[in-house]
Amino acid sequence: MGYKIDTLDPTRTALLVIDMQHDFLAPGAPLETRAGREMIPTLNEMIRFSRERRIPVIFTAHVHREDGADMGLYADLYPPIEARSALIDGTPGAEIYADVDKLPNERLIRKHRYSAFHATDLDMVLRGMGVTHVVVTGVTTEDCVHATARDAMFRNYRTAVVSDATGTYDHPDLGFGAMSAAQVHQATLVVLAQSTAAVIRSDEFYGLLSDGA
Repeated sequence: MGYKIDTLDPTRTALLVIDMQHDFLAPGAPLETRAGREMIPTLNEMIRFSRERRIPVIFTAHVHREDGADMGLYADLYPPIEARSALIDGTPGAEIYADVDKLPNERLIRKHRYSAFHATDLDMVLRGMGVTHVVVTGVTTEDCVHATARDAMFRNYRTAVVSDATGTYDHPDLGFGAMSAAQVHQATLVVLAQSTAAVIRSDEFYGLLSDGA
């Protein structure tokens, strides 16, 4: 059991960079995800490598309108979103974190739910570029990375999730015990590897592309 990818064709692959925004990554940010900040050097290396191989790099940003019209239950789940102090479209905190190597001409998909496919044109863009394989990176492992990988698989994209270019935060005890960021990350990767995607490391990503380069 479990899903494997044996090779990646650069002409049919896209790198998805999920929600690497100031409100997740800056020290002291409302939704700070320290593990996401710590893996930026690894992610940037993947981004630059992808550019060299002419693999499209597509960024996403989780944003909401200031009037709350598109927040849905996120206002119930995340107090900073309810208070309009995080992920508000057009504010500096909602923009891609300054240390992440995004070029001005690289695509940015603005989304309002965990999955980058939900109510966006990502699927249309990928199919228009002839993409059949997606490599998912970013934050957070169990929410937006997981949801995006699941939706990609539902749409028949061959999907990989990069274990050392994703990250999350500590989860408090809400009745079932607390979990550290490392535990949440590992548990999510175990589930993804079993049911959804090839879970690989960044060095494996480079190796999978070598034959198609």
